[in-house]
Amino acid sequence: MSDSPAPLADPHLVFDATEGRRDLVILGSTGSIGTQAIDLVLRNPDLFRVTALSAAGGRVALLAEQARRLRVRTVAVAASDAVPALREALREQYGTGEPLPEILAGPDAAAQLAAGDCHTVLNGITGSIGLAPTLAALEAGRTLALANKESLIVGGPLVKALAKPGQIIPVDSEHAALFQALGAGTRADVRKLVVTASGGPFRGRTRSELADVTREQALAHPTWAMGPVITVNSATLVNKGLEVIEAHLLYDIPFDRIEVVVHPQSYVHSMVEFTDGSTLAQATPPDMCGPIAIGLGWPRRVPDAAPAFDWAKASSWEFFPLDDEAFPSVGLARHVGTLGATAPAVFNAANEECVDAFLAGRLPFNGIMDTVTAVVAEHGTPATGTSLTVADVLEAETWARARARELSAKATAEARA
Repeated sequence: MSDSPAPLADPHLVFDATEGRRDLVILGSTGSIGTQAIDLVLRNPDLFRVTALSAAGGRVALLAEQARRLRVRTVAVAASDAVPALREALREQYGTGEPLPEILAGPDAAAQLAAGDCHTVLNGITGSIGLAPTLAALEAGRTLALANKESLIVGGPLVKALAKPGQIIPVDSEHAALFQALGAGTRADVRKLVVTASGGPFRGRTRSELADVTREQALAHPTWAMGPVITVNSATLVNKGLEVIEAHLLYDIPFDRIEVVVHPQSYVHSMVEFTDGSTLAQATPPDMCGPIAIGLGWPRRVPDAAPAFDWAKASSWEFFPLDDEAFPSVGLARHVGTLGATAPAVFNAANEECVDAFLAGRLPFNGIMDTVTAVVAEHGTPATGTSLTVADVLEAETWARARARELSAKATAEARA
């Protein structure tokens, strides 16, 4: 391992450990990660100041309220047609005579903010649309608190080409756990990464028992409160497959040394097994404020960022092997991660389309992975020997989305026939 490239995320290396209050840009501020990050900032005004916010544009009232409470300089929305409503919401929040923050709009607005003047960019956008802001933040030399795993999945080589050692701090609970546990040894000491999965709402069910799963059942996650796409990804365990690819890219550990185990309580967020036989686990009650605090504050710890265990209370922690037959997503993710190039982008884009179709009632639950598997198989083995470009990623995603929609529609028509 000593001759391997430096990992993208390394607790021993801090890209910029500037003390004092850190200026932050929060992308995806009205989503689950963004709202929790803002709560953390408001509780720690001596540590953090938010200078800019971005959101998709569907919740302008909340965005305006966040802008006023944080007194940001700039707000951005991806949907240009949301600007009039956002401006009106800001006027209501700020009152007469008080200057409003600058408004940016359009598909490139988040990337503009990511390249702006700040210490840390928190990328809390959901989906592969987060790739451009990730690249912009890295190119501008910002510390990147990365919650948008999709940008790393689909653009791995692009991200690795730009990121300096210690520039990325992971915000996913699993990768923040690995990040902290890896600090206990050198890279040569690491034998295995163990990524934990709650198992989602359907743990223990067979594939046939998943055939009639409803939207409401899939969205009822037993331990985490997340957005609908991530929640469905947790039900199919696609989310865990993406995290395996992410762990490989972040820590430069081969796929055959990254294991997934089911841990229903979600207390242990992940573990690192070292060559001397010891295993270090990072554990907290299920709460994203802890990983967010690591992303925003590292190497400093944010006091009382998240709840701690009451060790005086009895509790049981369980671990089970992954059922690859009922949940083939992790195995497929390993496959596309090994293929590299545009294969992970195809996997992710096809899944996003299939999740949308499932949530809209156009595709059965098992149809998500059936369709994604078919799209990945049609894509085949990506060409090697050429450098991956953003255009390559976008072209592969466009094809995968279109093909996933075609296959989903065909499956629905056949089921109704």
